[in-house]
Amino acid sequence: MRSQSHPLEPFFQQAVRNSYEGKLGMHDPDVTGYVAHLLCEFTEAKNLYKMRDESGRPLEDLVAMMRAADPVNGTATSFDAERALRKYIGDYALFVAGMYPEAAGSTRRLRHHAPSLAELISAGKESYFIVSQFNLFEYEKEAPLFARLSDGFERCILGLTMVREELSPSKGFKMLPHLRN
Repeated sequence: MRSQSHPLEPFFQQAVRNSYEGKLGMHDPDVTGYVAHLLCEFTEAKNLYKMRDESGRPLEDLVAMMRAADPVNGTATSFDAERALRKYIGDYALFVAGMYPEAAGSTRRLRHHAPSLAELISAGKESYFIVSQFNLFEYEKEAPLFARLSDGFERCILGLTMVREELSPSKGFKMLPHLRN
């Protein structure tokens, strides 16, 4: 699938494999690899809110992200842009729901509505499904992976929750600074 390019990727590969395969019985190396890579991506703060509004400010509201991904009424300038935005929304929803569930429905952030777990699941499943429908040309090989991510979204969240528990401070792991608040 993809080569390991991030220094934490082997670590996350093992953590995700332990939870997905060892605890959930999900034997899908492509899903495991994708989720491990997703964790690497979100270790960098700039990747957590990489969707931007027209003014260049990060979109932190899930509803605004969904609106922006619409190629007809939103800001996505093409169907390729829609695919990229939907892929990001699926990744964001999976990451937040699995690794940072206390953010779901939180009232700590007053500047925007924090999505509920149900909203994250709905947005993530829908977004990955839409990405899976881009199944021609350069996207043909990846499309089935996104279909599986959509179909198994809740199990992927559960697996990430297990990863989070394994990486908890009580087990010697410190949460990344940009994910604490």
